Amino acid sequence: MSDDKFQQSTSFLKKAVPLMMKYKVPTTPTNYALWYTYVANTDPKLNADVDATVDEHGTCSPLQSDMLYQKHMADKHSQDINALKQSLESMMTEMSHSMADTIQDTDAFHSVLDNTFEQLSRVENEGLSIDETIAVVRNVVKDSQALTQSTRYFKHQLNDAQQEIAQLKQNLAEMTEQATHDGLTGLLNRAAFERELAAYINSPQTWPFCLVLIDLDHFKHLNDTYGHVLGDIALKQVSKRILDCCRDGIQAFRYGGEEFALLVPQKRLSTAKRTAETLRAAIDRMVIKDRRRGRTLDSITVSMGVAEYDEYKGESEADLIYRADQHLYQAKNLGRNRVMPIN
Repeated sequence: MSDDKFQQSTSFLKKAVPLMMKYKVPTTPTNYALWYTYVANTDPKLNADVDATVDEHGTCSPLQSDMLYQKHMADKHSQDINALKQSLESMMTEMSHSMADTIQDTDAFHSVLDNTFEQLSRVENEGLSIDETIAVVRNVVKDSQALTQSTRYFKHQLNDAQQEIAQLKQNLAEMTEQATHDGLTGLLNRAAFERELAAYINSPQTWPFCLVLIDLDHFKHLNDTYGHVLGDIALKQVSKRILDCCRDGIQAFRYGGEEFALLVPQKRLSTAKRTAETLRAAIDRMVIKDRRRGRTLDSITVSMGVAEYDEYKGESEADLIYRADQHLYQAKNLGRNRVMPIN
């Protein structure tokens, strides 16, 4: 390396390190590469995204740095592996739920058959009329058609996915790092949430900030009544509505199951509650269709709990989550489909 290039590299490094310290970015090789490239100003798109991240959040957290690195600097192989892992997770989840629904349909059909044969045995014993006998047979035909449709749908999924699953499994075995996104919904996952919340608490630039916990109302009943396939559709549609509200640096996470979380940077409780209320109303207006069975669901609602981080007490991540969770339980106990606290 020539003296000029060495001096230039040293100059870039001297600029990058203070920025990383300012925004509390861990000194990992990938972060060095990211911020070195930023101060070198060789990638205008990277610089624009870094500037936008800092403007929205007041910092550049480890998760945000990782995402910027993946977007602008990671090689295509690494990006493809992350995409394949998310595709496999999504496919396996959907197929698992479809299988569960098919098994449930089969069990229900067996129950119908048992009941039908019992009724048919009454033809000799009690002398059922021809009309009564035909009615029993028609019910069997109707239920068997529904089971056939469900079974064909699952078989179609298996046939289409067989080769792709084999390829994805092979690639998945080579992965060593956990993906940051949830395979089904596309939202950031629980591990990403925990990392980002810790970064928020340790970065005064993000203060004030709020945590919003979101829970899909009566989700177990939805799954039991309409099946897991429609349940997955509901989770995806709700996630899309959540993403639509992610402006001004708001980040959305799938917290677990039917639970979601929002991190709202540089906003007080009153503003975060208005954002949550807007999202609640948008979800309440949703209509979800299951084209496989011709069903429509228009009663999706969510309950939310909001808490503002108390920087004066220096509360922990667990304390903040607990307060938001308590408000969420209040919303549930007061009848659901609401945002708490009121005041």
